[in-house]
Amino acid sequence: MTRSIRLFAALGAVLFAGVALAACGGGVSGTDVVAVDGANAISKAAFAHWMKVAASSSAGQGVVPEPPDYKACIAKAKEVAAKTAKQQKPPTEAEMKKQCEQTYKSLQQEVLGFLTSSDWVIGEANSLGVKLTDQEVRNQFLKIKRQQFQKPAEFEKFLKTSGQTVSDLLLRVKLNMLSQKIQQKIVKEKPKVSQAEIQKYYNEHKSQYGTPEKRDARIVLTTGEAEAKAAKKELESGKSFSEVAKKYSIDPTTKNKGGDLGEVVKGQEQQQLDAALFAAKTNQLGGPVKTPFGYYLYEVNSIKPGNAQPLSKVEATIKQTLVTQAQQKKLSTFIKDFKKKWQAKTDCRSGYVVANCKQYKTPKAPSTTSTPGTAPSTTGTTTTP
Repeated sequence: MTRSIRLFAALGAVLFAGVALAACGGGVSGTDVVAVDGANAISKAAFAHWMKVAASSSAGQGVVPEPPDYKACIAKAKEVAAKTAKQQKPPTEAEMKKQCEQTYKSLQQEVLGFLTSSDWVIGEANSLGVKLTDQEVRNQFLKIKRQQFQKPAEFEKFLKTSGQTVSDLLLRVKLNMLSQKIQQKIVKEKPKVSQAEIQKYYNEHKSQYGTPEKRDARIVLTTGEAEAKAAKKELESGKSFSEVAKKYSIDPTTKNKGGDLGEVVKGQEQQQLDAALFAAKTNQLGGPVKTPFGYYLYEVNSIKPGNAQPLSKVEATIKQTLVTQAQQKKLSTFIKDFKKKWQAKTDCRSGYVVANCKQYKTPKAPSTTSTPGTAPSTTGTTTTP
């Protein structure tokens, strides 16, 4: 894990994640603007800066692939190839250019997803009345900095190698803090849970509240029904389970253990055998039972009753579970509406269109480009709430 990822690990998971990215056509006025989302414009300068940040931790080792000729990227690739020429055949210049083009598209999609979704978070916070002071952001930033960098020189080295500024890092912190505050606001009001809902959940999940019934049993498994009947006849004549299991059973686990299956709980064994075991009385030979594995003879030696907790003991736990489920559902609905709302406001220039843009069209084939919704990889964080 890199130092930059460790720096932001403390920020925790963000509220929203997931933008599948791909390039397509569109239009935005202003030659220095690549996209407009709401009242905010994303400039080419901002795009170029974050491309450099993203490239700092990519395979390009800090070189931003620049179309259409990708000269700097190809030169870097040649430099790397020269160092490994003895170990492997170097790629051709055409192959290098193709790789540089793929890297550019990946970084472009990553950065544009980050920049557009960053504006979405800030815009949504404003519309919801979510407040965050500069001092709160700075305090959180300093806390993380103290945790991850013991010496000032280490932090300065991080800034240099990542291509980021303190302002960039403050933006990261702000976005994560806003995301958390938005989430808290959405789920602030706890939903009401009725007694009937609690009772229903308890009835459907009784096995989770207490100890299940256990049955100690032994078995003989045969390939065919004729063998099973022959084995059963010998058991009924007085031969021991150990003798019969050793002679007839094809089950490798119990064959040489007297057929001993040990203690089992309902649902643990194959369906037909399971049903037979938990319907049987103790010390009564049963079977043969046909299953996909063969024919079973069985005998339950003992039954250890289950111990279910009464509803009164687990009611509070169930109520909290139902509250959490309702909150998650509410949050999921909000996220869906959030993305729809802001995508409709996001207008992107041709060649700069990502899934956040209203011009975006889902490709017919699944995309295999960069991880959806991630911010430039030097921080390892996403930027949507």
